[in-house]
Amino acid sequence: MPEPGSRWWTVPEMVGILSNKIQKDELKPGDHIYSWRNAYLYAHHGIYVGDGMVIHFTRGAGQEVGTGTVLDRFIFSSSPSRPSDSPCPRCGDQSKAEGVMSSCLECFLYGGELYLFQYGVSPGLFIAKTRGGTCTLAPSDPPEHVLHRAEFLLQNGFGVYNIFKNNCEDFAIYCKTGLLVFTNISVGRSGQATSFLAATTAIVSSPLRFLTTSVSGLAAVGYGVYCVSRFVSDIGVRRDVTKIPVERLVVCPGSQESEPATTDASKENPGSQESEPAATDASKEKES
Repeated sequence: MPEPGSRWWTVPEMVGILSNKIQKDELKPGDHIYSWRNAYLYAHHGIYVGDGMVIHFTRGAGQEVGTGTVLDRFIFSSSPSRPSDSPCPRCGDQSKAEGVMSSCLECFLYGGELYLFQYGVSPGLFIAKTRGGTCTLAPSDPPEHVLHRAEFLLQNGFGVYNIFKNNCEDFAIYCKTGLLVFTNISVGRSGQATSFLAATTAIVSSPLRFLTTSVSGLAAVGYGVYCVSRFVSDIGVRRDVTKIPVERLVVCPGSQESEPATTDASKENPGSQESEPAATDASKEKES
């Protein structure tokens, strides 16, 4: 029996521990979706906007931020890579595309399976899903806000792609929550990036590893450090985030910053939890 005040996990939650896989006919506009690449090495994320289309953030050729070698493109580039001589009839040739772009669902998946990123999960479920980049404790905003942000960023960009601070998962999480990290000393919102750093911390940085010499003991200590590091780095619990309306994001031409810049007004009030309107002031005036 569960303890007072607790509840049993639902069947979808229990199944979700193993997989977030969904069918295409289950998709709804505003869903944050992802697909694993290169034998589950990493996942590519985007926002489903309806009519079989996905808005997502990619790195292009020559824009890699990582090892500085061709290996970066092999591992991390997520631009649709159909041969230029047989482009997608809906998307055209996007093999050299970069930044925020719109692709059909088939090009986005690139032969992979379809998964749904989960929002507002319980701490227990978050810890149970040991692979990062699949869920967050942060709640999602309404679909109309999500779609508004995605469409706005499709026209205005989302800064320079960076594996650890401004990647495709960061883009999708911002569209879903409106949250941005306002410090420059930590990773972005991406669960994949925080999981990688958490694993590194668990292996080489924890002084607790000296408390035991057994293999099982080291594994337990390492897993514990990994889980705690993932939890405190999640966008739903960390304190170095603020809610920024998408209209106040500024992508400076020629800027070398890895994250979208914000206006001076947003910097003056980093703790603001201002909610984003579903429409601009101009549209509201027209409606009235």
